[in-house]
Amino acid sequence: MNIEIKQISDMEKIRSIKDFDVQRIEKQDILCGEKFCYQIAMYAERLQLFHITVNSPIKKYVKVYAVKKAVMDFPSNSFDDDDFITKESGLMPDMLVPLSEQNNCVSVSSEADTLWIEIAVPENFEPGEYPIDISFVNDETYRYGEMVQFVQTMKINVLPLNLPKQKTMFTQWFHVDCIAAVHNVKIYSEKHWALIEKYLKLAGDLGINTILTPVITPPLDTNFGTVRPCTQLVKIEKSGNRYSFDFSLLRRWISLCRNNGIEYYEISHLFSQWGLKYSPNIMVTENGKSRYMFGWNVLASDPSYKEFLKQFLPELIKVLKEEKIKDKCLFHLSDEPLENHMENYRYAHDLVRPLIDGCKIIDAMSSKIFYNEKLVDIPVSATDHIEPFIESDTKGLWAYYCCCQGNGVGNRFMAMPSYRNRILGLQIYKYGIGGFLQWGYNFYFSHRSFYPINPYVTTSGDKAFPSGDPFSVYPTQNGVTPSLRAVIFKEALQDIELCRMLEEKIGKEKVVELIEKEAGMEITFKDYPRNSEFIPHLMDKIKSMLI
Repeated sequence: MNIEIKQISDMEKIRSIKDFDVQRIEKQDILCGEKFCYQIAMYAERLQLFHITVNSPIKKYVKVYAVKKAVMDFPSNSFDDDDFITKESGLMPDMLVPLSEQNNCVSVSSEADTLWIEIAVPENFEPGEYPIDISFVNDETYRYGEMVQFVQTMKINVLPLNLPKQKTMFTQWFHVDCIAAVHNVKIYSEKHWALIEKYLKLAGDLGINTILTPVITPPLDTNFGTVRPCTQLVKIEKSGNRYSFDFSLLRRWISLCRNNGIEYYEISHLFSQWGLKYSPNIMVTENGKSRYMFGWNVLASDPSYKEFLKQFLPELIKVLKEEKIKDKCLFHLSDEPLENHMENYRYAHDLVRPLIDGCKIIDAMSSKIFYNEKLVDIPVSATDHIEPFIESDTKGLWAYYCCCQGNGVGNRFMAMPSYRNRILGLQIYKYGIGGFLQWGYNFYFSHRSFYPINPYVTTSGDKAFPSGDPFSVYPTQNGVTPSLRAVIFKEALQDIELCRMLEEKIGKEKVVELIEKEAGMEITFKDYPRNSEFIPHLMDKIKSMLI
């Protein structure tokens, strides 16, 4: 019986036996507090069901996942470059399912399958070498008269160093309504809150330390004249000319975030997307009846909305101060304004700025003019438009990518090789980028939120975005599980901290020199090594220089 099992880097995506021609790995240095992942690729001539066991002195810090192939129904845009694994629709390894949910069994077939092994020892762990044995046992004596057994061993060398706390701010927009829709629960019911906490915990584990907070329902990806499900955390009542606010749900939200590693808060956008022409859809109760008092029927410049913000924002600031998070809050005005929206953006800025007590304004934008005019504190530039911001040494600069960044620059589309995902860490480090934004942590709706989608049938918002762009985690029956793309990006965030550790010893200039010497080229957002070996080898070298 022909069976092949091989330990390989997590930077590979194994779709068939043809992908097995990659380097075998057997040992790895890691820091205390670092997450290290690798894969075990498996092929069998005929279907086999193996029972998996982990034997190791550090077994409690080892997690095993089955890598599941996901539907890739829209691999790329027509204008994307050719550095893709494939541009044909089909299946792609992406979803990580805890092996415990499969009774610690895995099927191995001629299609090739993969296990994903994650090791995460805590800070201040005892240094030394620790073997991890993954045993495969298939007792087929009752059927074929034979028992098949394999053991794969990884030698983990824990170094006497702690990986520093992540300094890069990272947000993937957290869509509360999508959680309710995909799990079929009522918004802010107890079942919904339990699910929100599971999604928040996973977000924190993946390096997300900044969360989109829906004090009002975020006016994002909503078609003109329509509404997304109401998720505003603040209950609002109006009596005469005065508004009153109930912040109890917001306080509950903040408590959950604190408990799950979330440190910073993005206050949801206060004006409509792509132009700031309208107010967001805001539910208000008046005379015992609740309705959208603001929305597509109320212009952003309407005096009634101005009066609402003048009453709402100071009260919100009071709560943020009481919760001791005011200085960790960022306020959005509107997503992706263009230069011809300057007049509207200036109006919004001049209205909001005096009401938020010094909190910073942040927005995704590709034109530097808003920053030049001092209308935004933290511009978030698309990676394919970031050069002018870098060349002028823009203070507080963040970066983002979404559905359109597939030509030259990195991204996390499913059809892309993982090095186009992980390279962002080195780019953020070199250019001193303060934070990163990606819009789709868990967007399970169609384009413009017309209807919910099944994330196991479409990974593209029903062919609206390249597969993988709308979400990085998958809903399960009772919770959520990560994609390998999300875990690879977590490694990119760790790469930044490793570079910063070495910087403390030799200075940033020499760290960048090392990076580019190992790369054999200057690193920019569009130029970087196009192979899976460069970054792991570089991180190994950095670790050797830290000892």
